[in-house]
Amino acid sequence: MNRILEIFIVALKLGITSFGGPTAHLGYFRAEYVEKREWLSDKVYQDLVALCQFLPGPASSQVGMAIGMMRGGLLGGIAAFLGFTLPSVLLLILAVRLMPPSIDWVQGLKLVAVAVVLHALIGMAKGSLQSWQTVGIALLALLACLYLSTAVTQIAVIIISALIGIALFKAGSEQGGPVALPLSRRTGIINLVLLVILLVGLPVCANLLQNDWLTVFDKFYRSGLLVFGGGHVVLPLLEREFVPVFLEADEFIAGYGLAQAVPGPLFTFASYIGAVIGGLWGGLLAMVAIFLPAFLLVAGCLPFWQQMREKTMMRKALIGINAGVIGILAAAWIDPIISHTLFDIKDYLLFVLLFCCLHYFKFAPWLIVLLGLVIGLVFYR
Repeated sequence: MNRILEIFIVALKLGITSFGGPTAHLGYFRAEYVEKREWLSDKVYQDLVALCQFLPGPASSQVGMAIGMMRGGLLGGIAAFLGFTLPSVLLLILAVRLMPPSIDWVQGLKLVAVAVVLHALIGMAKGSLQSWQTVGIALLALLACLYLSTAVTQIAVIIISALIGIALFKAGSEQGGPVALPLSRRTGIINLVLLVILLVGLPVCANLLQNDWLTVFDKFYRSGLLVFGGGHVVLPLLEREFVPVFLEADEFIAGYGLAQAVPGPLFTFASYIGAVIGGLWGGLLAMVAIFLPAFLLVAGCLPFWQQMREKTMMRKALIGINAGVIGILAAAWIDPIISHTLFDIKDYLLFVLLFCCLHYFKFAPWLIVLLGLVIGLVFYR
């Protein structure tokens, strides 16, 4: 139990201080878990990051869960998840209570969202669009999401991008040394079976019982499972599921901007949506629902990790998937973010100001959010 408490405290420290998005989170994790505490080697850490990059879900949160599981089994994974996630969840729930989206800072936060997503797009493109083939995949994904906007478009884009990656690209197989894991293969299989049961069973039960909260849980669960490419990509999935039935587009985009102000994983934006729908318990329900598939995937795959590390097909598929999700994110940046935010020359000028501060002058994300709040109060009364 002392080890579980240690995992929680270390993760809580990271959850309070880790600003800057998924890439920055991985840097914080390496400094704390590899360099400072030596819980795992640098090579094992790199392989673990690679595993979580091709799994659907929030990659940085999954790395934290996996390290917790390697250190303390399933309870260690839960402790690592709660420590890293609860600070931002509670802050976003509190923000819904204290700052209703009808006041003047909403437009400022929407401008923040435009700048942050563009910044993320550029960063992802630099790392993933290294050839004309990957650029082509991204452009096709962008056009598909803009002009074939259906419930299955984004899933189809991800699957097709993976198949193109397997067919076109080459990827070396980087192997590491063996790793001792406190999870059995039987435990892994149980978690993967539970993952599938929930994916199939939740919508069926929600329809049969006509229970609104079960429906909301199912929507968050599927959104958390079907995300490839990092926390920003959950934006179009959540937008499709919750706008305008459960909240308005302005509330949605303002909440996404607000999520940039808090440390920890961007997936906690779901808690903002849940809190708008149902207060404190709605926010906590959203946290559990959107992170549950990530937890089950990590617990299910870790026992088979050694064999997976030796395969190249997953690495090849990831090249195509990463290109495809850039197109998905670009489509979401155009609609709903730009279409609901930039209306006149003042909007465009203030957006450019925020983007330059973030991208060129390297302002911390929380400073950009504060600047957005000030802009909203000063220019949009």
